[in-house]
Amino acid sequence: MSQFASDSSVDELEVGTPMLTALDRCDYCGAQAYVKATLATGELLFCAHHAAEFKEKVQPIALDWHDESSRLLAPVTD
Repeated sequence: MSQFASDSSVDELEVGTPMLTALDRCDYCGAQAYVKATLATGELLFCAHHAAEFKEKVQPIALDWHDESSRLLAPVTD
């Protein structure tokens, strides 16, 4: 069974789903990761740019597609 959290705010994430941090890096370019794809063989982390580029190929085979890229548009609070 697949679960997809796409373009939802961080507040709406399921309980137990870890938030990606600045330490999580894109496997392709090393930028901060905002998407985690869980596959049968492991996980892939992507920045928003590379997640968009590879979404068509990876999402259909992913067990879970965790997308926090909406955080890029969230207002900054002090």
